Amino acid sequence: MKVKIEGKPRDLRSVWLEDDIVKFIDQRSLPGKLEFYEARDISEVAYSIKNMVVRGAPAIGAAAAYGMLLAHLQNGDMEGAADALRRTRPTAHDLFFAVNHMLSGLKKGTANARKLAEDFVDAIVDECRNIGVQGEKLISDNSRILTHCNAGALATVDYGTALAPIRAANDSGKKPFVFVDETRPLLQGSRLTSWELSQEGIEHRIIADNAAGHFMAKGEIDLVIVGADRIALNGDAANKIGTYEKAVLAKENGIPFYVAAPKTTFDPKTETGKEIDIEERDEAEVLEYFSKGIAPDGARARNPAFDVTPNRYITGIITDKGILKPSEVKERMHV
Repeated sequence: MKVKIEGKPRDLRSVWLEDDIVKFIDQRSLPGKLEFYEARDISEVAYSIKNMVVRGAPAIGAAAAYGMLLAHLQNGDMEGAADALRRTRPTAHDLFFAVNHMLSGLKKGTANARKLAEDFVDAIVDECRNIGVQGEKLISDNSRILTHCNAGALATVDYGTALAPIRAANDSGKKPFVFVDETRPLLQGSRLTSWELSQEGIEHRIIADNAAGHFMAKGEIDLVIVGADRIALNGDAANKIGTYEKAVLAKENGIPFYVAAPKTTFDPKTETGKEIDIEERDEAEVLEYFSKGIAPDGARARNPAFDVTPNRYITGIITDKGILKPSEVKERMHV
């Protein structure tokens, strides 16, 4: 992605390896500051995932691959590293895919562990670029697109999943317009998606999460594109909390609803969305905003980080090889 540093655009990934240090754009600081976090061992990589330095399923997968590499280089305790990473966040399948990929590759005696990790991350980037190529076909000139949470380069190392088709459409001169859900409680839409779109010069407006139905009913939204953290064999998809509501509203208003994801997000061991482990995060994220209380003293909250959109609400799943119907996922899991 293009990031303006000291006023000059620069190509930058959200996570990368440099001198055997895993470096991240610290997403907790955006949009106010562009800051970086460095992880020098497996504990610091695990911290970065658990504490949202890095977020978004594919980017978490990339961080996990690099974390496994550091463990291999530093102490060789791959099983311990795998356990530490698996305990960080339970919903994103990409994390588990990356850990298993590194374990499997190293057990087979892969000569170059660093190349194993780098090739894994590069494959994510390439898939996301092709998701943009495939999804761009769905976007007409001046299309008005709703997205939820952040499924851009920040969440996927580069290009994005949901944002990749939008970027491709903008590059081809179609001039898409994006409605950006704010995405409570951590505001990944208003903080991160808007920041990315601003870097790319893509016109957009931030809206409150509960305003999407209003704009759908007025005919101001042409299609919805979101990312995913885990997709089951039947095409059910887990994504940021609030996605399910948007899918139901889209169905009610006759608006196509698409999910975009790389193959690392598809879970061949999960039959339906009912089996997906939904992370519930600290209630302080709902009761506070950047450590400032926004609820009465003593109030309690529930804070599920994700929900599951049943396959009947999903028009199609955008992959790097094409657009699948949810009913085609089980047959073509290795898309």
